[in-house]
Amino acid sequence: MKFKGLKFLSLVIICYALLLIIDKQSAILALQKSSEILIKIAPIFILIIIITALINYFLKPKQIMKHFGKDSGSKGVFYALVGGIFSHGPMYAWYGMLEDMRSSGLKDGLIATFLYARAIKLPLLPFMIDLFGWIFAVIMIIYILIASIIQGKIIDILEKKL
Repeated sequence: MKFKGLKFLSLVIICYALLLIIDKQSAILALQKSSEILIKIAPIFILIIIITALINYFLKPKQIMKHFGKDSGSKGVFYALVGGIFSHGPMYAWYGMLEDMRSSGLKDGLIATFLYARAIKLPLLPFMIDLFGWIFAVIMIIYILIASIIQGKIIDILEKKL
């Protein structure tokens, strides 16, 4: 198993060591704050790992790929839109899974549709409605969905030409 963040981890340890030599009090304070943050986010990481393990156990790539393969059509676009809307977290966290699915046959156009549809954030919708009103929010969501489909189609067309 290859640890990809080893260089970054080493750099952080070196920075803390240098800070410890230069300003011991600040280094201890920084380590305390880092520990507090780590303790706060550890349950979230554990939950994410458990959910990911359950998804990987119960949903096999072949099961998923029958909905996203080369002949998925409008059903694949629909699932990409819904998946994009309901997905949360940082975008880079999805790249590995999308790459795995791509190597199993996921169309690049559906990846683009999924990533573009992530612009709709369900937890933030009430805030958007409060600030801009229902009409604006609904129109904006419709435009995002249409644009995500168009982006996916453009990727598919460009891919065929290259």
